[in-house]
Amino acid sequence: MKVEIQKAASLLKEGNVVAIPTETVYGLAANAFNEDAVRKIFEIKGRPLFNPLIIHIKSLAFLEQLVYNIPPKALQLARHFWPGSLTLILPKKEIVPNIITAGKNTVAVRVPNHPVTLALLNALDFPLAAPSANPFGTISPTEAKHVTDYFKEKIPMVLDGGICQNGIESTIIGFEFDEPVLYRLGSITVEEIEKIVGKITIKNKKEVAPDAPGMLSKHYAPKTKTFLETDINAFLKKHPNKKIGILLFNQRIENNEFIHQQILSENGNFKQAAVNLYSAMHRLDKLGLDLIVAERFPEIDLGKSINDRLERATKN
Repeated sequence: MKVEIQKAASLLKEGNVVAIPTETVYGLAANAFNEDAVRKIFEIKGRPLFNPLIIHIKSLAFLEQLVYNIPPKALQLARHFWPGSLTLILPKKEIVPNIITAGKNTVAVRVPNHPVTLALLNALDFPLAAPSANPFGTISPTEAKHVTDYFKEKIPMVLDGGICQNGIESTIIGFEFDEPVLYRLGSITVEEIEKIVGKITIKNKKEVAPDAPGMLSKHYAPKTKTFLETDINAFLKKHPNKKIGILLFNQRIENNEFIHQQILSENGNFKQAAVNLYSAMHRLDKLGLDLIVAERFPEIDLGKSINDRLERATKN
């Protein structure tokens, strides 16, 4: 792996875009201080420039190079969750290019919790801007093959770090009057955040000039028309003679007519379901189905984050 990390580091130093693993999803990474390299990310993804990126740094100690006026609760959260699936939005210093922040005076930052990417960051003297490694709006990638299938010859390297251990994107927290505001539900639950800093406000939808990635209403979407339902059987009865794929939490539907069923966690484990979510969506999307229907999760724990992804995937 050392050789692959060194190769990725060399490509990034030359201004290339490289796909990297994180514990959440794979990212399309470039030198955050190189505007031309960052622009390539937007071009490769087809991502609109009004949608800001997250900067990945090697440690909490690096944070002050990028931001200022760090609220006490931001430091509390960083000390508790970094390295990990928490992104903080803070006032940016001039060193951060405006292309990363969509012209805003704040920047999204996190320390990823993946040994390969931490080793890569420690081999570089710059941080990495890295949104998810998929065409804009499509299903996020949780293994190297997903990235290769999407981009093939468009990027020079996919640094393979195995299957992502959390499976959905980071939780994003910003601050208003030094108090935390949740902009994106993610791998760290609301309950876990509130244990550290108390009650938080949730503002996770914004179509115009979004404050953070993942706030647009349609996102994470399969090509196949997808629905989110509480009663799967009732939905199936309304769509006879259709080739339907079913995405379920923990129990199969007893109906031999619908054989394309993906169970996210047979023992009802939310974390396992989150890890399996995007891979299951990728599999169903390749089957040439008429429709995909996903089961709505209980609105607790990571169920909230999974429902958030499914709601955005099913905006038709």
